[in-house]
Amino acid sequence: MGFFALANGYIQRFCLSLAITEMVATHKLHPSKIDPYACPLDTVITTNGTVHKFGGEFAWDESTQGLILSAFFWGYVVMQLPGGLLAEKFGGKYTLEAGMLTSTICTLLTPFVARAGGAIGLTILRFVLGLGQGPLYPSLNVLMAHWAPPLERGRMGALIFAGAMIGNVISMALSGFLIYHGGWTTVFYVFGFLGLCWAILWQLLITSDPSDHPYISEKELKYIKETTGRTKNKDDIPPTPWKSILTSVPLWGLIIAQIGHDWGLFTIITDLPKYMKSVMHFSITQNGLLSAAPYLVMWLFAIISGWIVDWLVKKGFSVSVVRKIFISIASVGPAVGIIAASYSGCDKVMVASFFALGMGSMGAFVPSLKVNALDLSPNYAGTLMALVAGIGAISGIITPYLVGLLTPNSTLLEWRLVFWIAVAVLCATNLIYLVMGSAEVQPWNSPTVSRQELDEENHKSPDYDEDKTSPL
Repeated sequence: MGFFALANGYIQRFCLSLAITEMVATHKLHPSKIDPYACPLDTVITTNGTVHKFGGEFAWDESTQGLILSAFFWGYVVMQLPGGLLAEKFGGKYTLEAGMLTSTICTLLTPFVARAGGAIGLTILRFVLGLGQGPLYPSLNVLMAHWAPPLERGRMGALIFAGAMIGNVISMALSGFLIYHGGWTTVFYVFGFLGLCWAILWQLLITSDPSDHPYISEKELKYIKETTGRTKNKDDIPPTPWKSILTSVPLWGLIIAQIGHDWGLFTIITDLPKYMKSVMHFSITQNGLLSAAPYLVMWLFAIISGWIVDWLVKKGFSVSVVRKIFISIASVGPAVGIIAASYSGCDKVMVASFFALGMGSMGAFVPSLKVNALDLSPNYAGTLMALVAGIGAISGIITPYLVGLLTPNSTLLEWRLVFWIAVAVLCATNLIYLVMGSAEVQPWNSPTVSRQELDEENHKSPDYDEDKTSPL
């Protein structure tokens, strides 16, 4: 259900990225644009001659589109920390459910608001949608802190957080199909309905804490409680040690890595459909399928990476070293892929392949970057994830608007500059994380626990025997 929560969340936040390419009438924006590096424009032949394929009912320029696409992240950033605190206080189940219902309602209202309120109305609606999704990652981290033993965090995190990639696959591929057959409005109605179905199942099936689950066995419950690293009694957790958290070097290393990751990811998720249409001139169905391909590869790579990470940790490799290796793969791989794609000319197969393979390697971030906050502090996982994801998501505010400013004419050379900036940010932030990052439980996770006990906790490697009720 966590997988489907993220899938729905990413479908609802990014389906606009493809839909907006058909909502906007580009021939009104660039009536005489000439780009000598662009690929041949798709055309249709009529009895009267050759006619370019144009469409859309809104005349929004590139900067306005960038503003609309970035508005989601304004709300998303604002609600990260409050969402984490609410999840820790009231449980991940209800905090996440309330947020996703807000997001779902906004999705259903998108066509009406766009037509009635124009760019300003849609910008405000996207801001509210972002507010709803702010608690998404913090709530899931709180749930994982209650449910996921250390040796299962890699693959469990990979399975849950891979929902984001599948959401992108569905959002891009299915959006292209829906738009082609039913127009751009169908995207928001179909995905909004799916969000309502998820909310009903979430309410019926999920509990915030294993102790509250009606069907869990005593054996499993005991194992989870003994291995998660959380303070046994929620009331015994001391007040949030804000000073220690905000001055934690490993946490800031993680935040910087998240900024780089989000910069690269949001540049591609938010703006790749526009690149595919304005520069490559793919049709809407081609655009949807090819924009979806990187996230399908990313999902597969995330699942494989999750198992490899857990296997390496089980074999005795340092958790910190493993996390750094896989975060580096998730940074360097996409940097190489997107630059190679931008220099592949109009070869559609090469462009699609480089984007897919490069961005696909970003799947390694799921069992590394996304669970690192849980490594540092199981007791305050929601708060940490809120800080990490919230500050990182500032990239989502900047990148769509920056792309709009840097690509006023949507030429290939303008887009290539966008890609080079993403490469620089990805590589620089990864180097900083290699120096500052860590996966050891921090002293402020349990202020009453001695330093010696923490060291023992960081270096032990418990395993679970099916025939026993406690770690070996």
